[in-house]
Amino acid sequence: MTATGLWQDIGAGENFFTRFIRLVFLLVAGAVFIFLATLPLTWPQQAVLGLLTLLMSMALGRSTDSYLITLTLMMMSMFCTFRYGYWRISMTVRYFQDPASHGGALDAFFVLTLVLAETYAFFILFLGYFQTIWPLRRAPVALPENTDEWPHVDVLIPTYNEPLDVVRFTALGALNMDWPDEKMHIYILDDGRRKEFEHFAFEAGIGYKIRSDNKHAKAGNINTALKSMTSPYVAIFDCDHVPTRSFLQMTMGWLLRDKKLAMLQTPHHFYSPDPFERNLEQFRIIPNEGELFYGIVQDGNDFWNASFFCGSCAVLRRTALDEIGGIAVETVTEDAHTSLRMQMNGWGTAYINI
Repeated sequence: MTATGLWQDIGAGENFFTRFIRLVFLLVAGAVFIFLATLPLTWPQQAVLGLLTLLMSMALGRSTDSYLITLTLMMMSMFCTFRYGYWRISMTVRYFQDPASHGGALDAFFVLTLVLAETYAFFILFLGYFQTIWPLRRAPVALPENTDEWPHVDVLIPTYNEPLDVVRFTALGALNMDWPDEKMHIYILDDGRRKEFEHFAFEAGIGYKIRSDNKHAKAGNINTALKSMTSPYVAIFDCDHVPTRSFLQMTMGWLLRDKKLAMLQTPHHFYSPDPFERNLEQFRIIPNEGELFYGIVQDGNDFWNASFFCGSCAVLRRTALDEIGGIAVETVTEDAHTSLRMQMNGWGTAYINI
């Protein structure tokens, strides 16, 4: 066996020897990590360590896009954070143990408040790394070649007070999706009950639904409409989210393959800048928070079967929705709440980053 083959066998082998070697390696690595993170250093020594760590991380970050490098940078970040946290807590303990300290109750309050705030930040950082340590990067699943086997889908576009100029593009984009016409049923759910919307829907050949009140806002609007629909799958788009032509073909394969999959979410891409991007003139130059969430966090959630519904640009299984009583109405984050209910009932959720 070559050296490369041996390392691969140790890294992925399932026999007792390879598992034992991995356990020993992790214990040794953990011991070295703790030893170096708690090693006392003078300020000049600490400055040299910090500078070397910074230069090393910059060099690694520019060297390659390998996921191994990403994991290495995550470990370096955790090492630096853990080392600072250990120093901060140990110095605070010494401060309170030192008989020469004459701080009063107010001083102790502010010192402990700072320590608790920093400790909270440390845990959030570590949990964030744990959450995104292995993004799933789910790929599309092919649909059956025979389109007769493709299911019916209800496409819902809820709206309340948005102008027709906004909703029109979403409705026409939905009409343009590549799916058999007789199996795709598009509806504008108009909580504003506007005549111009009704006329547009009639001219475009799109279903138009209203209700007598606006109870529970968007969630109530969708739930009311679902009572009159029977398709086994539901695609939901906010009225300013224009679907791509391939949306259903890229998503429905997973729902057909996995019968316990209740929801498949896709990313949202915005073609107008947010206030920060507009005022700082950084639109499409610096990635925004949406790129962090839909580019990394949701993929990391998918690994743990924790992807959640974002209210738009997703396909949901009707049986799962009916089982939990439809879209949740108790909270303003009805989309995430709906996902949690599905997961609590044993359903899976997924995310595809296309």
